[in-house]
Amino acid sequence: MENERNNKSWGSFVLGMVVGLLVALIITSMIFKGGGALAEDSFVDSEVLKKVAGIEDVLRERFYLSEVTDEQLEEGLYRGMVASLDDPYSEYYTPEELEALMQQSEGIYYGIGAYISLDTDTQLPKITGVIAGTPAEEAKLRAEDLIYKVDGEETYGLTLTEAVALIKGPEGTTVTLTIIRDGEDDYLDIEVARRKVESPTVEYEMFEDNKAYIQITEFDDITVTQFADAMQQARDDGMEGLIIDLRGNPGGNLSAVVDISRMLLPEGLIVYTEDKSGERAEYSCEGNHEIDVPLVVLIDGNSASASEILAGAVQDYGVGTLVGTTTYGKGIVQQIISLQDGSALKTTISAYFTPKGRYIHGTGIEPDVECKFDAEAYYADEENPYDNQLEKAKELLK
Repeated sequence: MENERNNKSWGSFVLGMVVGLLVALIITSMIFKGGGALAEDSFVDSEVLKKVAGIEDVLRERFYLSEVTDEQLEEGLYRGMVASLDDPYSEYYTPEELEALMQQSEGIYYGIGAYISLDTDTQLPKITGVIAGTPAEEAKLRAEDLIYKVDGEETYGLTLTEAVALIKGPEGTTVTLTIIRDGEDDYLDIEVARRKVESPTVEYEMFEDNKAYIQITEFDDITVTQFADAMQQARDDGMEGLIIDLRGNPGGNLSAVVDISRMLLPEGLIVYTEDKSGERAEYSCEGNHEIDVPLVVLIDGNSASASEILAGAVQDYGVGTLVGTTTYGKGIVQQIISLQDGSALKTTISAYFTPKGRYIHGTGIEPDVECKFDAEAYYADEENPYDNQLEKAKELLK
C-alpha cells in the first residue's frame, strides 16, 4: 500500500546516504543507549569520529546541489544506517511517516488509490492492484504497470517508501506517472489526481450456483473484521463454494492473516517463525471454523508475505486448490520498533515457514493449477472484462 513520506531530492538522498553509511554504529548507540557510552564491541573510536567530522566539513563547504542543513544530515544518518543492511524491507520512519503508516493500517490514507510494490526484476515500483472508484482507476492505471518516473524524477534506486512519497501529496493536486506497460512501444505519461482514499481491504460477491467470492487486497488491522463479515454474509446467502482472491495482495500484518486463517483451517499449525538465534514462535488454529465447502484460492506473482502464509497453509492442509501463477516469494517477517523520539525502525527479525516446514523466500508458492492471466482478454472490453483466472476458479468449483 502507499506509505507516506516527505519528498526528497536525489542530492539530499545521496548526501545522507554517504554520511549514514559511515556512522551507523554511532547512531545505534545514541538511539538505543540514550546517548551514553558506546557499546564495548563497537568499532567506533576517535579515528572514526574524526573522519566523520571531516566528511561533514567537506560536505558543508563543497556540496554544490543544495545547502547542507543539520536536519538533512541527521535524517541521512538514520536512513543510511538502515540502507547499509542491503535489505529492501528494512526502513527508518520519521514520526510523521510513522503516523501516516498507522493511519494506513486503519484503511484511510491520501493518494491515488493504487497498491504498489517493488518489482524484483527491474527494481522499479510496480502497481499490483487498483482500488475501485479511485483516481488510479479513473486514470486507467493497471496492475503490472511499472512506474519509471514520478513528475519527471526517476524512481530506480529508491526504496518503496521513497517512491510512494513522491506519488502522494496534498489532496486536490495531481501527479504525473511515467509508466512502462507491457505491449506499449513507448513510455506512457499519465496524470493522476490525489485525494482521500478509503481502502476496503475485503470485497464480497455471490456468483451463480451459490459460489461466493471474497477478495482480500491487503492484511491490515481492519481486514479481520471485514473478512469475518464477508464470511457471515456468504453463509447467510447460502454459500456452497468459496473463491478467495489474493492476487496483487502484497501482505500486511502477521496477526491479521493468522486470525483470518483461523476462520478457514483445521486444527494445527498455521505458520511458525524462527529468528537469528533459532528461537521459534508458533501460530496455531483450534479448527473450530474449518471451511466446509469447496475452496479455491487465486494467487499470482504479486501475492506476497501474509498472502503466502495463507496460501501455503491452505495448500499444506489440502483444504483448497491454489489457482494462478507462482507467488512473489517473501518468506521473512518485519517488525516496527518505536524509538524514544517518536520515530521508528522497521527491520527484518525472522523467517517464516509453512505448516509443513517449507521456506518459500525467493522461490514462492507454486499453484496447484497453473493459469496465466490473459491481460489482452481482460482489457479488450472495459465494460465487461474477461478474467480467465477467475473463470478457471469457477470451473473448478463446479
